[in-house]
Amino acid sequence: MIKRIFKYEILAADSFVLEMPKGAELLTVQERYGKPQLWALVDPDAKKESRYFLLRGTGHPIRYAPGTDYKYINSFQLHEGALVFHLFEDLRGKI
Repeated sequence: MIKRIFKYEILAADSFVLEMPKGAELLTVQERYGKPQLWALVDPDAKKESRYFLLRGTGHPIRYAPGTDYKYINSFQLHEGALVFHLFEDLRGKI
């Protein structure tokens, strides 16, 4: 199996869903050309699955405690650091 790195644009929303190849490994989130992007290592031949995400700005509320099913992915900055966001995957499979 040959894998590839794919890029996905992150939506400017508190929660969103991305369709990705099953088993995609999330690598990093960074700003590119003014927009947040998520890079993932994927098997392009794998069936697609829905992956659920939460996006929160610094200081914004999030129900996050030990035992919850959120996985921290990465943080990124926009507008030369004026805005900082934090991306989590919701492993429960819902928004």
